[in-house]
Amino acid sequence: MNEHSPLKQTPLHALHVSHGARMVPFAGYDMPVQYPAGVMKEHLHTRSAAGLFDVSHMGQVILRPKSGRIEDAALALEKLVPVDVLGLAEGRQRYGLFTDGNGNILDDLMIANRGDHLFLVVNASCKEADFAHMQKHLGETCELTLLDDRALIALQGPRAECVLAELWADIATMRFMDVAEAALHDVPCIISRSGYTGEDGFEISIPAASAEDVTCRILEHPDVMPIGLGARDSLRLEAGLCLYGNDIDTTTTPVEAGLEWAMQKARRAGGSREGGFPGADVILRQFADGAGRRRVGLKPEGKAPVRGGAPLFADAEGKVPVGAVTSGGFGPSADHPVAMGYVDKAHTANGTQLFAEVRGKYLAVTVSALPFVTPTYKR
Repeated sequence: MNEHSPLKQTPLHALHVSHGARMVPFAGYDMPVQYPAGVMKEHLHTRSAAGLFDVSHMGQVILRPKSGRIEDAALALEKLVPVDVLGLAEGRQRYGLFTDGNGNILDDLMIANRGDHLFLVVNASCKEADFAHMQKHLGETCELTLLDDRALIALQGPRAECVLAELWADIATMRFMDVAEAALHDVPCIISRSGYTGEDGFEISIPAASAEDVTCRILEHPDVMPIGLGARDSLRLEAGLCLYGNDIDTTTTPVEAGLEWAMQKARRAGGSREGGFPGADVILRQFADGAGRRRVGLKPEGKAPVRGGAPLFADAEGKVPVGAVTSGGFGPSADHPVAMGYVDKAHTANGTQLFAEVRGKYLAVTVSALPFVTPTYKR
């Protein structure tokens, strides 16, 4: 999309405007960055009760095997991701990565086994490229559909289950990364127990025509507040979760990004389906030998945030460069600035003091364990 293209709108655009949202361009869409309550209150409300996010700009894709065998779709997708898709049980979801021939990350995504097809959710900024990538490599064996007639919302926070239980009592039986179909407010929806905040919560795919009705019904609950992109970013940063385009991209490998956990044993060296994905030689070599740099958590001293792009040095004079910050801001729940970045492997130990260059000054930062808050996923 060029800069002169009109911004797209999600099916919930009018609802955001009616709630007083401040709208901004994001990934080609007109999206709410915050509501009148403000980013700080929205963030803290999600951690203490339940926040509702519109993530309809994300890409929703159906991957259906032409053979009718879900195993064939799984094996086909494994040609593009270093993930055990074949071992994903029906009604379960897992995190995945598209990699390129250099072992770098084209996008990250969610993969769900829906019984007779795979249901994927990819990033908004990458969805056309991802779809073309899959069509090119999987089109002979699978039918692909990019869904443009569905909204996607996320309900996150410790009260999310109680809120949705009023619409579907069986929600309590779901565990982290379960996926199910259920009627909410008499509308058939696809629900996964997952999210992007570090909190328990759900992502709900809704037919676009019914999206506003379902969302309004959820927002009627006194525990629920609408949340914009500003708090979504501070919540995911506290949770140590990567944002594609900032913390991972086509210059970073899964091992450099600290995402080894997303590659199951079957796809690693010695596994039953070792390699076979783009860049496998690079990624498996890094698994064995380590990478030259790594994504780490960073805690700046004082109250001043250190933003993405700030160079990192081993010394307070800025003479020994060791990396750069990729995401940073203030963590309302942590009650201090939080950041992530890449540093060379000699400086990745927790407790290592580094210095970030901010407007010509060198601010002390400490390499810290991720996440900055304790996740509350319902295992």
